[in-house]
Amino acid sequence: MQPVADQYNRYRHALKGESLPCAFVDLSHFDRNIETVAEALRYTGKFVRIHSKSLRCPTLIRRILDRGGPLFQGVMTFHMRETAFLAEQDFDDFIVAYPSFEKADLEAFAKLTCRNVCVRMMVDSIEHLDRLEEIGRRFGTVLKTCLEIDLSYRPAGSTLHLGMRRSPIRTPKDAAAFAKHALSLSHVAVVGLMGYEAHIAGPNDAVPHKALKNTTLRLIKRLSIHELTLRRDAVVEELKRIGLALEIVNGGGSGSLVDTSNDPYVTEITAGSAFYAPALFWHYSKVSFVPSAFFAIPVVRRPAKDIITCLGGGYVASGPAGKDKLPVPIYPEGLSLLSLEGAGEVQTPLKLSKNTPELGLGAPVIFQHAKAGELCERFHELALISGNNIVDRVKTYRGEGIAYM
Repeated sequence: MQPVADQYNRYRHALKGESLPCAFVDLSHFDRNIETVAEALRYTGKFVRIHSKSLRCPTLIRRILDRGGPLFQGVMTFHMRETAFLAEQDFDDFIVAYPSFEKADLEAFAKLTCRNVCVRMMVDSIEHLDRLEEIGRRFGTVLKTCLEIDLSYRPAGSTLHLGMRRSPIRTPKDAAAFAKHALSLSHVAVVGLMGYEAHIAGPNDAVPHKALKNTTLRLIKRLSIHELTLRRDAVVEELKRIGLALEIVNGGGSGSLVDTSNDPYVTEITAGSAFYAPALFWHYSKVSFVPSAFFAIPVVRRPAKDIITCLGGGYVASGPAGKDKLPVPIYPEGLSLLSLEGAGEVQTPLKLSKNTPELGLGAPVIFQHAKAGELCERFHELALISGNNIVDRVKTYRGEGIAYM
């Protein structure tokens, strides 16, 4: 990484004359993150599946597949209509990460299947299976699905639940009841298993000046990964015993590449946020990503000697409301949000420090979003920067005129 001042000057040069606000991706950093993911999994026998939700830009999804080579196979999408859109652009090999009960979505699923596009949709209930059986019968096809299991951590004898609230299926017994019903159907096939270790992949466990918290998180992660690996493997064995043929066992996330790759039953690991490396993905003990996706907003006011105010900037991430969901001012150094205003829809004031260089009206301030792909819902295009210049502009989903949620 270049010194902060050099990074800022490079981006400021590239953005000279650019209309702000502007979202951009540093291609050298983006490509470095592709290599980091590849290095983490190169000799593990696992494939990488790209999570489109964290990118929301077809050109950059394609760049990962092209530069990553055979190690990178397939896309995990977040919506069936998104899947159909990507299929039109010659992407293939999809897992749709979230179930749907909408008639239009399920009919789109059936139409893709009839066209021989490889699509599997996430399921976790008998109701999902029965609904898909009905659609599959009507279209005269077999719809492929992926069973999601709950990999959250619940210490023995505790009501504590660490992880996402997604699937109700947690144990081999739960999965067996589900699988037996699936095997009784003629137009649905369960061909994959997925478990998302959100509490392993998400929390940062190498945050500077947080030694006690880091140590505690690493201990919890170590205990949880041991428990969930044994449980996931037991589920796979039970499904095989019943007669379910699994093509895929998907796991992981950007922050758990190393831990999940140690599970011999896992065949592929999903990564998405790793490539943009937003603010919530900076500090991991076992893998390190380089921030590559940013947005710039202009200075338009100076209400006090030690405060500047920028136009716009209120791009707040989803999840439980908190300071960690606010965008972070990155360049130049020494800027911080005001606690009473934060990042606002129409203006974002920032406090200067003694290290902050002079910023006149119109100067760009560079931020990172807390999460990855959500930023693309605010911008029609991403400027691609190489060296000191913008070398291309690519459309986001929003720029393609589409939105799914």
